[in-house]
Amino acid sequence: MYAFEIEGGHRLKGELRPQGAKNEALQLVCATLLTPEPVTLSNIPDIEDIRKLIELLACLGVAVERLDKNSYRFEARAIDPEAMHSAEYKKKASSLRGSVMVLGPMLARFGKGYLPRPGGDKIGRRRLDTHLVGFQNLGARFDYSHDDKFYAVEAGRLKGQYMLLEEASVTGTANLVMAAVLAQGQTTLYNAACEPYVQQLCRMLNLMGARIEGIGSNLLRVEGVEALGGCSFRALPDMIEVGSFIGLAAMTQSEILLKDVGYEHLGMLPLAFQRLGVQLERRGDDILVPAQERYQVESFIDGSIMHLADAPWPGISPDLLSILLVVATQAKGSVLIHQKMFESRLFFVDKLIDMGAKIILCDPHRATVIGIDREYPLRGTQMSSPDIRAGVALLIAALSAKGKSRIFNIDQIDRGYEAIDLRLNALGAKIQRVEA
Repeated sequence: MYAFEIEGGHRLKGELRPQGAKNEALQLVCATLLTPEPVTLSNIPDIEDIRKLIELLACLGVAVERLDKNSYRFEARAIDPEAMHSAEYKKKASSLRGSVMVLGPMLARFGKGYLPRPGGDKIGRRRLDTHLVGFQNLGARFDYSHDDKFYAVEAGRLKGQYMLLEEASVTGTANLVMAAVLAQGQTTLYNAACEPYVQQLCRMLNLMGARIEGIGSNLLRVEGVEALGGCSFRALPDMIEVGSFIGLAAMTQSEILLKDVGYEHLGMLPLAFQRLGVQLERRGDDILVPAQERYQVESFIDGSIMHLADAPWPGISPDLLSILLVVATQAKGSVLIHQKMFESRLFFVDKLIDMGAKIILCDPHRATVIGIDREYPLRGTQMSSPDIRAGVALLIAALSAKGKSRIFNIDQIDRGYEAIDLRLNALGAKIQRVEA
């Protein structure tokens, strides 16, 4: 186990290029199960969650060839569905939330999918109803063993159906699309998630021979086909890493140029930071964040307090709210952060309060941040990373703080950010990875 030791108070300067999108890559890797032909994926981030998912597919019989640091070739020709009952598969799948997206491809191609209760961030309840009810609508039988917490879905060939999804779940939509591409007839998904991750998955599946219409909207129509072929595909830049680096620049009063950010796919992200007073300059597909001594939170037109809340695409991603909250601590003005989706994701604010931030945790979903306008820096302290995004938010806070901090449980950060310490140290940060 390792920890980060951070010496705060240093201004950074230089260029950063965001890694490939973690959440998109998880979907693309699972989609390789839909065909026996080779699929080549590039711009895949070298992070813990992706490595675990690739190991899981190898456990099922997928031949995996690593072409370079961020590119792979997958060939799912010799799949053994019975391997889903093995102890190795259960152990690997239970440690990773993204493993749930194995179910759709396996059910579509082999008529069966099994999964232990998946792991991932401890950020509150994360129901699988959208996935499992959707599979049932397509004709699958569902069973759950309470004794060993094991999900099972089985079917002959799935049959297309009209579905109004209970929630616009990104992974739920992705799973159902992957199941529907090989189903008989047409599947209609209304209230589908339309995040860039889902759009990219649909584009890749169409390159493989799928017939998906409505990409980019919340109404998807999938005409089932007999089989899919191989393809080559490149993942988008990770928008959450883009937001993390914008927040880092603002908090440390640094000038950072973000290269190749996929600006057209950022949605409300730039506006969210601008509402906190953070200056951004778009340069083609790059973003320059200039060094700012101070930044001031905007008010709404009627003078009421700024309110930032997560929402389905193109609204603010829930993964960004931890970063926005930290940035608000040093702003001039107040803001209400409303985390609608997960009821445990704001609990990390007690660590920021220990560092000197002025935050009122109203309830599990809402926190009011009273910006201190850099009257004094945050104080270095010891803390533990509760999840990926809160972990990076705490890292950003520590880099802006006076004195030294230590962050434990950095495995959580490594799950979503590729070599974050080395990349930031190259810009002037002082981060050491040490034995915990």
